[in-house]
Amino acid sequence: MPETAAQALLPDPRRWKALAFIAIAQLMVVLDATIVNIALPSAQADLGISEGNRQWVITAYALAFGGLLLFGGRIADLWGRRRTFVAGLAGFAGASALGGAAVNEGMLFGARALQGAFGALLAPAALSLLAVMFTEAKERAKAFGIYGAIAGGGGAVGLILGGVLTEYLDWRWTFFVNIPFAAVATVGAILVIREPEGARNSSSLDIPGVILATSGLVSLVYGFTRAESDGWASGVTIGLFVASAVLLATFVFVESKVKAPLLPLRVVLDRNRGGVYASLGLAIIAMFGLFLFLTYYLQIVEGYSALKTGFAFLPMIAGMITGSTQIGARLMTRVPPRLLMAPGFLTAAVGMLLLTQLDVGSSYAGLILPAELLLGLGMGTAFMPAMSLATHGVQPRDAGVASAMVNTSQQVGGAIGTALLNTIAASATTAWVAAHGSEAATLGKQGFINAAAVHGYATAIWWAVGILAVSATIAAVLINTGQGDSGPAASSGDTEGVEDAVSVPVIAH
Repeated sequence: MPETAAQALLPDPRRWKALAFIAIAQLMVVLDATIVNIALPSAQADLGISEGNRQWVITAYALAFGGLLLFGGRIADLWGRRRTFVAGLAGFAGASALGGAAVNEGMLFGARALQGAFGALLAPAALSLLAVMFTEAKERAKAFGIYGAIAGGGGAVGLILGGVLTEYLDWRWTFFVNIPFAAVATVGAILVIREPEGARNSSSLDIPGVILATSGLVSLVYGFTRAESDGWASGVTIGLFVASAVLLATFVFVESKVKAPLLPLRVVLDRNRGGVYASLGLAIIAMFGLFLFLTYYLQIVEGYSALKTGFAFLPMIAGMITGSTQIGARLMTRVPPRLLMAPGFLTAAVGMLLLTQLDVGSSYAGLILPAELLLGLGMGTAFMPAMSLATHGVQPRDAGVASAMVNTSQQVGGAIGTALLNTIAASATTAWVAAHGSEAATLGKQGFINAAAVHGYATAIWWAVGILAVSATIAAVLINTGQGDSGPAASSGDTEGVEDAVSVPVIAH
């Protein structure tokens, strides 16, 4: 029997159960971003991967995921978010099984690329399901608080889980562990997730837009990857950046002309959503650099095991969960989002500022612990309203691509952060070695190496402090929507006033 108009407006009674399974899927995707990093040395030794090729374990995933996110978001809008969600889960599980069973480097690289491709389907479908299922302000705050905590803290959980699996089982289990996650989420999706009626976009797929966006984003992500290995001035690096700029500029031009664009420009030109994408992408640059340097510092300089390193990140996870659920979720219906995001990014910047004092033998309890707590609290508080605001007020038929933009800003930000800050750290380390060569005899070989590395980390972390400050400024200046009760997202039939809809008071990637 067809739904009446009144029934269609009622919230789905199974939405909270659906949130549990969406959260499991999101955790799986976020975990995968870091869990494989811990296992990489073991996989490299087992499969005989060369030093030059080992980066492809990470790069193959990043290229596929970052390059295909907008395509995945639009597929969710066209095909249906629940169906895309289930297809993404099944494909991700299959690719994970392939990676765990890899017998050579080519098989492993291919599996990672497949994981990235299916992750590009799964991630925007998951976030857009929340966007169309939770429309009441307080419920939306709570739902996105849970989602934001997982998105923010899942990467650090991956470090712990990766350490446990690699140390006590085998590196292959960092892939196989995704299969039960995907199985549970798939069963739950089939049983309890119901997408609201009329939320799909029936327009034809923008093929030129797909080609231009995918190739432009792949060029951008790969350019930063090559910058890390070849240097910023190499011909290949510069060529990739020029190609990316041309392709993405052409993409914007095409999207302004076609009838059914892959990325409707209204999604990104709204100042609130644009502010979220920009500030979140910059914040992720800083955070990815932190994970990189703190992991190196704890394992190489301080001699922590992979497992101990993972546990050393737990306070940051606790801070993110607290910031998302106890600060962001409680205040997002009472204060404007910018008054959560800007102070959140600044709090994280203060935590990052503490880490600029990092030195060989620095106290974990006296320096690293308080820095992690401030970083977690700040980022958790900022992530939560950012996740919600990035999709609030868009037409339901655009929810998938709006969600994909959140993931795109994070993925591109992560690629930039890893390459940019690592290059800065390497340059600072080289300069320190040249200036302090006379201290080598005093410090000893390993002590000298460690001192040089830590100087490089601290220099790059100073840049991360500045990046977080810029992120806070963007959030404060561009995001101007108010607080209070939020109306539902625009209905699928709305064709006008969409830009105004996002300014409906709300309160997050």
